Amino acid sequence: MSGLQTLELANLRFGFASLLYAPINIIYLPTILVSEKLGEAGLEVLRAFGNLECAYNLTPEELCLKISACDSLIVRSGTKVTRQVFEASKGRLKVVGRAGVGIDNVDLQAATEFGCLVVNAPTANTVAAAEHGIALLTSMARNVAQADASMKAGLWKRNKYVGVSLVGKTLAVMGFGKVGSEVARRAKGLGMHVIAHDPYAPADKARAIGVDLVSFDQAISTADFVSLHMPLTPTTSKVFNDNTFSKMKKGVRIINVARGGVIDEDALVRALDSGVVAQAALDVFTEEPPSKESKLVQHENVTVTPHLGASTKEAQEGVAIEIAEAVVGALQGELSATAVNAPMVPPEVMSELSPYVVLAEKLGKLAVQLVAGGSGITSVRVVYKSARDPDDLDTRLLRAMITKGIIEPISTSFINLVNADFVAKQKGLRISEEKVTVDSSPEFPVDSIQVHISNVDSKFASSVSENGSISIEGKVKYGEPHLTCLGSFGVDVSLEGNLILCRQIDQPGMIGKVGNILGTHNVNVSFMSVGRTILKKAIMAIGVDEEPSKETLTKIGDVSAIEEFVFLKL
Repeated sequence: MSGLQTLELANLRFGFASLLYAPINIIYLPTILVSEKLGEAGLEVLRAFGNLECAYNLTPEELCLKISACDSLIVRSGTKVTRQVFEASKGRLKVVGRAGVGIDNVDLQAATEFGCLVVNAPTANTVAAAEHGIALLTSMARNVAQADASMKAGLWKRNKYVGVSLVGKTLAVMGFGKVGSEVARRAKGLGMHVIAHDPYAPADKARAIGVDLVSFDQAISTADFVSLHMPLTPTTSKVFNDNTFSKMKKGVRIINVARGGVIDEDALVRALDSGVVAQAALDVFTEEPPSKESKLVQHENVTVTPHLGASTKEAQEGVAIEIAEAVVGALQGELSATAVNAPMVPPEVMSELSPYVVLAEKLGKLAVQLVAGGSGITSVRVVYKSARDPDDLDTRLLRAMITKGIIEPISTSFINLVNADFVAKQKGLRISEEKVTVDSSPEFPVDSIQVHISNVDSKFASSVSENGSISIEGKVKYGEPHLTCLGSFGVDVSLEGNLILCRQIDQPGMIGKVGNILGTHNVNVSFMSVGRTILKKAIMAIGVDEEPSKETLTKIGDVSAIEEFVFLKL
């Protein structure tokens, strides 16, 4: 495979760690560079395995000079591991370890292209982050920081700093993963009523600790306190904005120990000034460190800390041990459950499967967008139809890409062949597979892929099959992914760009009516197709280049013959 092809398929690279490189043997001691401070317990693990060098505060140029003599690099959030670093390593760098969760400072595409595994330490700081969230919650409610500053200024203002009680108040936990669930446990102990929103959280997990799973709008509109624990993704970027704050109870209080970018900081200042948001307690910011002139940081009703969520002695030691063991294991050629990228499969396998890999991810993305808010996804069934013997069809890569399509849009998890099953299990997502032999050409590895999501509500009722599950099917046609079945409707839809699906009464002029609405609002249509049933119903699929405005979508929904519609991003 050429270098250009390798780059184009960077996001499709999967494989076992042992396919990337031979494990380090006892004759050759690897060199491990630690570029930021790491707990001593972790350093001891590394010293016992290889040649350890600790060099802090390196400039980008100094890092590039050193890296060609290193087999592994361990960083925290301050070191930028750029493409230039991987180029300077000249192929020697085998593992990058990120001591923490976020990997924004590591160029994952470059790492994969240069055959370098990236691992992180996602679990050791869970309790520390949850404790800090509770600390901010309680200190904000009782104005601890403001009262402390006032007394140190020589003042005694008891009446000014009257707080609010937590008992009986409703806390909305936005993101019910590791940290969010731990915050919920602690808030319950404080006598709070806890609700949560997370489309992937199993309902039984929430019920076990007395938490109700609700929709996004229900959570923000009923809560007295809102604690954010969601990842920063394109979907969640600035999800807390003017529109979101306008739906909240007047006097709501916000806590954020997750990612700064999920809040539109200018909108939060406006909400604070208007009194919609009474107070905010923030540990993270869109830009870190924030500007000294930041209106948000300087606001009298805002309590701030400098990203201290994971900053306890115990968490720092735990992270150090977790990342050290992950790096040593990877250098020994072991599979890592915390790998956030993965090495390539053999080029000939990738070449054959690449169009089906794209189809699998697209089907996962489409299926998850059909699930109504508040429904927890716990069970997915995948059916592969092929002319080949089931034993000859390795579906691990396809299953991983379906998992990727379902989970990644609202998660910081990076799904690959190494960690797909691990992440799915963490999310409470059970994926079962079935291989069906069909009479088609054995020249192609897969005839079609079906995805069925059961025990959920659907945004688009027409996607629900006779057995009550959301059901979609796709094929590769002319090298491109196509949707061929939606619920009980046969369709032929290219899975590219954005898609509007409409269920309508099958009558003349519908394509013209909808096309005219889109054209009037300057929305370019790439294709339209219609699939019919014997009941004079039809599914109209419309490909559009950009996301239509809410006004445009409302007008489509107002067409009398259209019974339901949904907009999907692919």
